[in-house]
Amino acid sequence: MERLLAIWIKDRQVKGDVTTQDIICHKAKRIYDDLKKNVPGSSSSQANEEEFKASRGWFFRFKKRCGIHSVTMHGEAGSADKKEAEKFSINFQKCIKDEGYCPQQVFNADETGLFWKRMPSRTFITKEEKKLPGHKAMKDRLTLMFSSNASGDLKIKPLLVYHSENPRIFKKNNVIKSKLPVHWKSNQKAWVTQVIFNEWILEIFAPAVKKFLLEKELPLKALLILDNAPAHPKDLEEILQENYPFIKVQYLPPNTTSIIQPMDQQVIANFKKLYTRALFNKVFEECEFGGDNMTVRKFWKEKFDVLMAIRLIKKAWEEVSQRTLMSAWKMLVPSWTQEEAVVDDTEVMKDIITVAQRLELEVEEEDVEELIEEHEEELTTEELQALLVQQQDNAQREASSDDEEQQSNNQPIPSADIKNILVKWKAVQEFTNAHYPDSAEANRINDLYSDTLVRYFRQMLEKREKQTTLDRFFMKPLAKKQKMDEDVQDSVDST
Repeated sequence: MERLLAIWIKDRQVKGDVTTQDIICHKAKRIYDDLKKNVPGSSSSQANEEEFKASRGWFFRFKKRCGIHSVTMHGEAGSADKKEAEKFSINFQKCIKDEGYCPQQVFNADETGLFWKRMPSRTFITKEEKKLPGHKAMKDRLTLMFSSNASGDLKIKPLLVYHSENPRIFKKNNVIKSKLPVHWKSNQKAWVTQVIFNEWILEIFAPAVKKFLLEKELPLKALLILDNAPAHPKDLEEILQENYPFIKVQYLPPNTTSIIQPMDQQVIANFKKLYTRALFNKVFEECEFGGDNMTVRKFWKEKFDVLMAIRLIKKAWEEVSQRTLMSAWKMLVPSWTQEEAVVDDTEVMKDIITVAQRLELEVEEEDVEELIEEHEEELTTEELQALLVQQQDNAQREASSDDEEQQSNNQPIPSADIKNILVKWKAVQEFTNAHYPDSAEANRINDLYSDTLVRYFRQMLEKREKQTTLDRFFMKPLAKKQKMDEDVQDSVDST
């Protein structure tokens, strides 16, 4: 239960949602109850002492076990703070005027989750998906980060974080990641970390902004607006200081992103509708002109992969209009949106439904809206379980592949050495969590290393231990048979 809860907390933090002790305890109880329902023989009539209470004592022990630090102990449970949003908007407009920023120099960036293979819930594809164990849509989850300026004439190359560094389709097609239309990164949970975010800022965002300002012959200064997600470091200006000192950073107040964060003002929702349209058009194209008696079901199971999804992401992001990007700033700087700031998705919705009907899929407008909302909804217990299994399976596959490659090139690492380094790593984690001034940052960095470098050796060791167990299992009958043969031979010899 706690492993699923930890995944859920991380997902909320990535979205920038407020996470309090009460919220965590409530979710823990829900996960516990959901898991209990699936345990054969369990019932609500069991003794009360077996019930999980999600008490205050459990909460503090859980925090210590999982190294969770960025949790609000008390306060509002997450409703949008309109007063703080209005206050920030007034101060922001004053800053824009005093510092002389124009719309082309002001940027926003925000993450969002995307289930790139998910279809509307009433389609037969989704219904079949739910019936197949081990074929959950959760394994098709990735995180995207979008950014553009307030004038809408510069879209930054999106950041994409996936759960696998080298998907099979990449190897099959000899994909050069630097040439992809997204900045490809990975970790076990497919989430943006500070390290990944900083790399994207320094390698993609900042150079693109500098090049744009120089080409437009604008003053070399820019302002980036971010929310308070854990992946956004508070010392970002210091990180930018060496090579990009002209970029300044402002952070939105907690709990205001749904009101004033530009990317949350229909930009991301519009992108997801455009992605859905591009996906439906691709399915229709393959079924009509792809040959090999291609069907929707066959395309979904055999041909649709993450490389194709990247192409659809590129197409959808290109189709997000300049007007949509400009209108996203209506709550922060109303004067920058001269005409009525309304994003009209009517034509996009019509296209999706028309193509769906030609594919004989049962889709209405409310189905598409539901699908868009599902990308941002709280993860269910079933989805958390699927995500955990995905992470474990992917880690095992990558560790197995890396282990085989390592052994083909070098001498095998002694298991004793691996065990020794894992013990030392645990000591390093405990020391840094206890003594580093920013405990939340220490926890995030430790998680990053645990998910990459340390995981490689841990999985290698686990694979060996499993193999040793199997060897012992199969050797026991053989040893027993040999003993029986020896006893028989001794009996024969004695007679």
